[in-house]
Amino acid sequence: MPTVNAPKPSSTVATALCVTVAVVMPVFLFGGLAVQITDELHMGVGAIGLIAGLYFAVCGLTAVPAGRCVERFGVPFAARLAVGLTAGSMLAIAAAAHDPVVLTALLLLSAPANGLGQIAANTVLADWAPKRRKGMLFGAKQAAVPLCTMLGGLSVPAVALTFGWRWAFVAAAAFALLALVPVAGLGPLAPHGRRGGDGRGADRRLLVLAVAVCLGSGAANPLGSFLTTYAVDIGASEAFAGLNLTVGGLAGVIARVAVGAIADRRGGELGLITVMLLGGAAGIATFTAGQPWLLPLGTAAGFALGWAWPGLMNFAVTKRYPHAPAAASSITQTGVYAGGAVGPIAFGLIADHGGWNAAWIAACAAMAAAAALIVLAGAGRAAEPGR
Repeated sequence: MPTVNAPKPSSTVATALCVTVAVVMPVFLFGGLAVQITDELHMGVGAIGLIAGLYFAVCGLTAVPAGRCVERFGVPFAARLAVGLTAGSMLAIAAAAHDPVVLTALLLLSAPANGLGQIAANTVLADWAPKRRKGMLFGAKQAAVPLCTMLGGLSVPAVALTFGWRWAFVAAAAFALLALVPVAGLGPLAPHGRRGGDGRGADRRLLVLAVAVCLGSGAANPLGSFLTTYAVDIGASEAFAGLNLTVGGLAGVIARVAVGAIADRRGGELGLITVMLLGGAAGIATFTAGQPWLLPLGTAAGFALGWAWPGLMNFAVTKRYPHAPAAASSITQTGVYAGGAVGPIAFGLIADHGGWNAAWIAACAAMAAAAALIVLAGAGRAAEPGR
């Protein structure tokens, strides 16, 4: 990447982490505050899934244009645009979201910022992160998702139950704007064209991984959107439900960084992801007992195992397709967004018509199927070493 001066490693890492936290905050704050929001706006469980699903659908549709924006205008401009759009959307929700339609429209305004910020963060890490720490740093970047889940959970007892859910969005907007500080430390990074690869990225194994990622993402995404609502429905207090979500977010943050560090030392990324998905399915299965005291156990397993693999997958794909890393990772990222779009909608519909247990069982089955497909993709790679 052309640049006047190479950014300091501290600025590189801080930018990637802070921008990613900022741009994923709106949808996970919505999930954490779902009980309070749906009570005021008279929304059902299915509406939560529909709104979250539409959000990720817009993320998927705008990801490619977002990538072109990063290439044309550079990382600092893209990061600032993403953070500004995110903060503006959250302030607008706090001020004007008085019915479900307006809430949905304003939340969707923040969706393009997700892809824009994620791609900007990925670009910074890909170009400037130390090679021996890339797995850990990609994991740390992806830890923004459970971190925002944790913040969403904390916002319930800390802000929403005291001042109201709208003030939680105001506070989150102010927090998001802090991401502009490390972006300034990058210096004048110039826009540039990314390498396009040799066109061989989209082989059969990669498509199988994309389907697996879609299933895994679709199974795990409802955790952030529905867990507080489910906890209250089975008898937990609203404060306990928020703190339980915080437990899951913290477990996810730690796990995403830890598995990246393990991969840096030992490799075997796809095998590790398979084990994690199966462990996550086992954790989610505990929800079918309907016991509030089991919630922290299942929540921790769901986030630390079933939803801690995306950074590891990005690392695995770019490592296995060194001649076309952008093309290859864009295919699996499409799977992540597709799962994020379909998963919450499907979960909400199943919960509405078949009950919570049916929805959790469907999520477990999807995670197990994702694990099976990753094993298949790994076997295919081993069987065709010369390809």
